[in-house]
Amino acid sequence: MPQKQKRNSNGAKKNNNNAHKKNFNNNRNRSNFEGPRKPAAPDIHAITYTEGITVGELAEKTGRQSSDIIKMLFMEGKMVTINTALDDDTVELVCINYDIEPTKVKEREEDTLVFDGDKPENMMERPPIVTIMGHVDHGKTTLLDTIRKSKVAAGEAGGITQAIGAYQVEIDGRKITFLDTPGHEAFTAMRARGASVTDIAVIVVAADDGVMPQTREAIDHAKAAKVPIVVAVNKIDKPAANPDHVMQEMADLGIMPEEWGGDTIFVRTSAKKGIGIDDLLETILTVADVKELKADPDHVGTGTVIEAKLDKGRGPVATLLVQTGTLKQGDPIVVGSCFGRVRKMTDENGHELKKAGPSTPIEVIGLNDVPEAGDLFRAFENEKEARALADRRRRRKIESERRKSSAMTLEDMSEKIESGELKEIPIIIKADVQGSAEAVKTSMEKLEVGDVHINVIHATAGAITESDIMLADASHAMIIGFNVRPDANIRKKAEEAGVEIRLHNIIYKATEEMENAMKGLLEPVYEDVTIGEAEVRETYKVSKVGTIAGCMITDGKVTNTSSVRLIREGIVIYDGKLGSLKRFKDDAREVLKGFECGMTIQNYNDIKIGDTMEFYEAREVPVE
Repeated sequence: MPQKQKRNSNGAKKNNNNAHKKNFNNNRNRSNFEGPRKPAAPDIHAITYTEGITVGELAEKTGRQSSDIIKMLFMEGKMVTINTALDDDTVELVCINYDIEPTKVKEREEDTLVFDGDKPENMMERPPIVTIMGHVDHGKTTLLDTIRKSKVAAGEAGGITQAIGAYQVEIDGRKITFLDTPGHEAFTAMRARGASVTDIAVIVVAADDGVMPQTREAIDHAKAAKVPIVVAVNKIDKPAANPDHVMQEMADLGIMPEEWGGDTIFVRTSAKKGIGIDDLLETILTVADVKELKADPDHVGTGTVIEAKLDKGRGPVATLLVQTGTLKQGDPIVVGSCFGRVRKMTDENGHELKKAGPSTPIEVIGLNDVPEAGDLFRAFENEKEARALADRRRRRKIESERRKSSAMTLEDMSEKIESGELKEIPIIIKADVQGSAEAVKTSMEKLEVGDVHINVIHATAGAITESDIMLADASHAMIIGFNVRPDANIRKKAEEAGVEIRLHNIIYKATEEMENAMKGLLEPVYEDVTIGEAEVRETYKVSKVGTIAGCMITDGKVTNTSSVRLIREGIVIYDGKLGSLKRFKDDAREVLKGFECGMTIQNYNDIKIGDTMEFYEAREVPVE
């Protein structure tokens, strides 16, 4: 028994010692004790933080140990490490625990790789950056080839540009930088990533072919990017050439020639015979003079990634366009979320450069990973600072990728309008025929609620394409489909990009929905939910029954109560109900993806091999 008391006595003594140490540490926390040991947490009552702050960064700002924050969050059921990026709620939870007031601020300029330290006295004229766009086979690459006096086009498979390249040419002592792209898709993909690299868009139209679908798309993409347009009417040496007809077609699309009182310069060229090339280059320089393009070459180099690849022998290789400042060999550099040092940089001809000024395209070796086209880059004086920033950006990219969506839903628009943040709604219209597209466009453009109006950035006939998704993503727009249906692949791409597609077959319903959104009064709606797709592989005509379609279910499923749309080349031919659904000779309730079946459509028999059947159900979807 005495031993037990002694043990209790020792235990009590030990507890008293612990209490004494705890009180001592608390006193140290409350005072500004400075001694040989590391001081305790400072008296911090408020902090600022940016999106994606990590546990380590938060510990540094709050003056606490990372391990303390990790333990505290563990007790709240959150498993984190020192490098975990925290969301706003978690940051607030940690700060409340330490009686600290957190304030979220926008990313610092160096975090966004933007440099706004241009000094007016240092600003110098820089070469214009020109993108060449237009319909396939209208002579884009041949035109550039003639300008550069090299055989680029001949070395390409089928005459098609295989990758984005950038080239600089000199005319009368002045330089022009050309971006040679596979088309407006690449141009828009870069813009979707926040890159704004083009000063002037040259749209090439063949004089014997006229305006084609890709020409219209290129115009809409250039307009959406708000860059001046120069039209090169190419192939004027051909017997069937009719430049005046091209000018008339372009005028109908809102690109009015200067000689007809408009503000767009048209230049007649023949890329193969070298006709009009000098006129085109002079026109580009004239437009550049009007824009007064200037940059400060004295600070660190910043710009955009044009293309990037992994080379077996050299590692990650990136084609960069320096937009302001000067990039030097040996500079530490952050490119998107990649880091490196400029080990070697060369021009388009393979000549090694020691430095590159504004509007200069260069190929750089020395990065730790392959960046993406459209990523911004910036050089740094301090390698440690550059490496830390790249790590921070990489972690933020991983954390934010899941919830990233640059396009807006109708609900988002409605909320932003109500709060006064949004004054213009950008939309893309795709319809079954051009007349419908124009009618929907006219109806939409008439809508105006207060200061809010609709900006139709693209309206044309045809199925919804990947190019439309990219334009919507880049322009923060939504797509309105009228009597057209996106296939499963397009729906998936729209979902990945966060682009909303609204489908209608009655014009007033489309305008009514948009008007309600503009008023901020979006009601719960019935939405057609696609449940499956099938391809018609055989057709059988049976008297008293009609046309039986032998189908393969290619996506989702079909049920015997489904509604069905018959789609031919992306256009809705008929919308109705299924008549019957059979597997072999038996009636079926449902047929899943990968199985064959036979079916009929109620009151409709014009079914052809190759048609697509889309099955859907109407469900009430309340607005959240």
